Amino acid sequence: MRSCARRKRWRCGIGSMIALLQRVAHAQVTVAGEVVGAIARGLLVFVAVERGDSEQQAERLLQRILTYRVFADSEAKMNLSVQDVKGGLMLVSQFTLAADTTKGNRPSFTPAADPATGQRLFDFVASAARQQHHDVACGRFGADMQVALVNDGPVTFWLHVRPTM
Repeated sequence: MRSCARRKRWRCGIGSMIALLQRVAHAQVTVAGEVVGAIARGLLVFVAVERGDSEQQAERLLQRILTYRVFADSEAKMNLSVQDVKGGLMLVSQFTLAADTTKGNRPSFTPAADPATGQRLFDFVASAARQQHHDVACGRFGADMQVALVNDGPVTFWLHVRPTM
């Protein structure tokens, strides 16, 4: 771990749960020609789980997603969260966000959690989101999904939650 102390902890095998947020006018996810989820104005959030991630990180990530201020207030400043504007929340699992792209021309998915862990933590986030927010839709874990969206702004942010030690 000593050499890891000089580098970012999350690149040393310690997970960093990731969310890519996009403020959208609307979004929908289709699987095999069937719409499995859709929202109007709100956030489309791609979620990646890395090896070593936990429910504690998943809960912290969800809290950041729900309270992250990306919507304009009356003075046109980003001071409102998806909860404040009562917007929709679309969660889509996307393990490719966990890819290591530092070498070569092909991504390595070694940092990504195994599928069972990824699904367990994604389902945990989705379930907790449904308990805390009024309008939650989800893609289908592990499916070949088509995601359609109108990015509002465009406004896109990359969030990650590292483990607390």
